[in-house]
Amino acid sequence: MKAITRLICTAPPSCLLTRSYSLTPSSLIHDFTNFCFQRDLSKSMQAMDAMQRHGIRADSITYSELIKCCLARGAVREGKLVHKHIFSNRYNSETFLTNSLLGMYVKFNLLKEAQKLFDEMPERNVVSWTTMISAYSNAKLNDRALKLLILMLREGVKPNMFTYSSVLRACDGLSNLRQLHSSIMKYGLESDTFVRSALIDIYSKLGELQNALHVFHEMVTGDSVVWNSIIGAFAQHSDGDEALNIYKSMKREGFPTDQSTLTSVLRACTSLSLLELGLQIHVHVLKFNQDLILNNALLDMYCKCGSLEDANFIFSRMVEKDVISWSIMIAGLAQNGFSLEALNLFKSMKVFGPKPNYITILGVLFACSHAGLVNEGWYYFQSMKKLFGIDPGREHYGCIIDLLGRAGKLDDAVKLIHEMKCEPDAVTWRALLGACRVHRNLDLAIYSAKQILKLDPEDAGTYVLLSNIYANSQRWEDVAEVRKTMRGRGVRKEPGCSWIEVNKQIHAFILRDNSHPQIHEINRKLSQFIHTLIGVGYVPDTNFVLQDLEGEQRADSLQYHSEKLAIVFGIMSISREKTIRIWKNLRICGDCHAFAKLITKIENRHIVIRDPVRYHHFKDGVCSCGDYW
Repeated sequence: MKAITRLICTAPPSCLLTRSYSLTPSSLIHDFTNFCFQRDLSKSMQAMDAMQRHGIRADSITYSELIKCCLARGAVREGKLVHKHIFSNRYNSETFLTNSLLGMYVKFNLLKEAQKLFDEMPERNVVSWTTMISAYSNAKLNDRALKLLILMLREGVKPNMFTYSSVLRACDGLSNLRQLHSSIMKYGLESDTFVRSALIDIYSKLGELQNALHVFHEMVTGDSVVWNSIIGAFAQHSDGDEALNIYKSMKREGFPTDQSTLTSVLRACTSLSLLELGLQIHVHVLKFNQDLILNNALLDMYCKCGSLEDANFIFSRMVEKDVISWSIMIAGLAQNGFSLEALNLFKSMKVFGPKPNYITILGVLFACSHAGLVNEGWYYFQSMKKLFGIDPGREHYGCIIDLLGRAGKLDDAVKLIHEMKCEPDAVTWRALLGACRVHRNLDLAIYSAKQILKLDPEDAGTYVLLSNIYANSQRWEDVAEVRKTMRGRGVRKEPGCSWIEVNKQIHAFILRDNSHPQIHEINRKLSQFIHTLIGVGYVPDTNFVLQDLEGEQRADSLQYHSEKLAIVFGIMSISREKTIRIWKNLRICGDCHAFAKLITKIENRHIVIRDPVRYHHFKDGVCSCGDYW
C-alpha cells in the first residue's frame, strides 16, 4: 500500500505538523468521517483534499454531515469545494446527497448555482422539486415557483404537504389559488395541518376571508396551528369580532394558547379598542414575558387603547426592544397627546436604541404636527434622508403638510405638495382641506376639495367638510349645492357615533337616535350638566352646526352630539375612580371638546376620547392635546 501523508494537529491548534507513515484508505476515510461528525471543518477539508489526491471517496452520509458543517459556519467557499469533490471524475452522486447540496446553495441564497445543479440532476425526487419551489417562493419569485410546480406534475412527481405549503406562498392571484386548491384536494392533502394553514393564510392575504373560514370549517381541526391561522387571518384584517369569536371556540375545545394565538388576540383587542379584554389577555402573556413579538403586540394594544400608564410600564420592563418597540411607543405617545414625551423618547432611541426606520420617523413627524412644533418637524423631515437614510414617503409628506397647515402656513403647504417626489394622494389633500377649514381659507378649501374628489369621487368626508366651510361662511346656497351633488352621486354622510364599554357591554350612541333604553334619563342629565356648565362660562360653539338654523336651534342641535351622550352615560354608569373611555368614528368637534374639558373639572373625572386621528385625555379641565388638534 502506498504511503499517505497524514496531517496531525498539535498544540497550538492552529499549527499543523506533518508526519509520514503508512495508512490505508479505510483509515483515512475513518478519520475523515470522525472529523465531519465532530464538525471540525478545517480538519475535514484537509482530509478531503488528501482523499481527492488519491481518488478516495467517503459515503453520502459523511458528506452530508460535512455540508451541514459548511452551512453552520456560513462557509460558502468550502461548500463549493465539497460539491466539486463529490462530482469529480464524472462521479454520479446519490439523489439524497445532491439534494443536500441543493439545500446548501438555497440556504446560502445562491439560486443560480442551485438551479444549475437542479437542471443537471439525472433523477429528481419530491425533495428536489420542493427545495427549489420553496427557494423561489421565499425569494418572491412567484412565477418561477408556480412554473416549477407545473413541471413537477408533468414529470409525474407527486407533490407532498411541504411542496404545497411552499408554493401557496407564491400564489398572488385568486385563479391560481383555486387551481392549487383543486390540486391539493386531488392528492388528498387538504387535511394536512400545514397545507390547511397555508391555504387559510393565502386566502386571507387575498382578502378572501370567507373562503379561509370555509377551509377552516371543512373538517374537524385537531391542531392549534390551524386555529392560529384563522384567528390571525381575521385579526390582521381588522375583523376583531370574528377573531375573538373563533378564539373563544378554540378555548372551549380545549386547545392551548401559545405566543401566536395571544399575538392575534391582542391585535383583535387593539382593532376593537377592548382594553378590559386586553388586560385579561395580559395575564396569559406573563408566561411568555420574554417573547419580543408578543410584548410588541401588548405594547401596541395599550398605546392604541389609550392606556399610556400600562404602555410605559411594559416598555420600561422589556428586556429586548427592537425598532418596532421604540416606534410603537413613540407613535403611542404622540397619538395620545404627549408629543414632547414622544420626541424625548426619540432622542433616547438615537443614543440607546436601534436605527430608526420609516415608521419611527412617521411617529416623530406626527408628534410635531399635533403639537405645532413647526421648526422641529421641518428639521426632522429635511434631515431624515441624510441622518437615517430614509426617503420621505407620502405619509411623511402628509404629516408635514398637516403641520404647516395647522400652523397657518397654507402657502408653504401648497408649495410642498407641488414639490412632492411622489404623487399626492387623497389623504395629503385632506390634510390641507382640514387646515383650510380651521383658518377659513375658502378658495384654497374649494381647490383642495376638488383635488380629493378627482381621486375619490365618493369621499363623503370631503363633501361634509366643504359643506361645513360654506356653512361657517353663511353660504347656504353652496351648502345646498354640495348636498345636492352628494344625493346625485349616492354619497351619504356617515352619522356620528360614539360608543363606550360598561360592564363588558358596548353601548353605542348616534345623534338623534333614541333607541338606548336609558336615553330619556341621559338627555335629562345632559340638560342639567349644560345648564351647570353655562353657569361657569360654557358657551355652545355653533360653528360646528352644519344646518341653516338660528340661535337656540343651533345650540340645541349641538346638545345631542353622540360624544356628549356617551360622556353623560359614562358618568352615570362608571364609578368615579375609574376612567371613562369613549370611542368615536368621526373627529371630535370643538364644542364637544370644550364640553368634555369643563365636565371633568366640575365632576372631578378622567375622560379619554379616541377619534380616528388621536386620543384626547381630559382631566381637571384640560386636554392632553393642549387644544391643538
